Amino acid sequence: MTDQGVLVRDTVPDRATTFERLGEGQLVASYRLAAVLLRDRIEAEDAVQDALLRAWHGWPRLRDPGRFEAWFQRILVNGCHDRLRQRKHWARVAQLPEHSGPDEHGRSDERAALRQALGALTVDQRVVVVLRYFGDLTLEQIAERTGSRVGTVKSRLHHGLRSLRAAYEAAERTAAEVDR
Repeated sequence: MTDQGVLVRDTVPDRATTFERLGEGQLVASYRLAAVLLRDRIEAEDAVQDALLRAWHGWPRLRDPGRFEAWFQRILVNGCHDRLRQRKHWARVAQLPEHSGPDEHGRSDERAALRQALGALTVDQRVVVVLRYFGDLTLEQIAERTGSRVGTVKSRLHHGLRSLRAAYEAAERTAAEVDR
């Protein structure tokens, strides 16, 4: 049984307090996930807030509170996915916060190229790539959180990585030309 299941079963009989504790445990990871998916800090905050509201309203229907994390992530991912689909102009997509200089490994150009390459992916591809490599989820976990089949997740991941590689290499070439 997960720690969340123990929390629900053993310590807190009050519905609101239980939800609050489980939700607070998801805030940091959820914000990071939303920020990478949406590439906009403020929109990520809004997405997490919306997901918490949806989760609160759906809380009575959650059959196994020990599965809160996966259930909540699915709500968040679906909300981020909807936000990405609703964007009419990709030019409005803001970048993740820029570092003022090179990071501790001197890779600020690589980070910029990666951000640009992630922005070039389709919404479905970006969701799968981010959940796999930033969220460190298995293909089965991604399928559960996105409501897709494992085969669909594999396909989106394969095509997304191929597109990501091509976009990343193009961004690096562009950066190298600018530096000359």
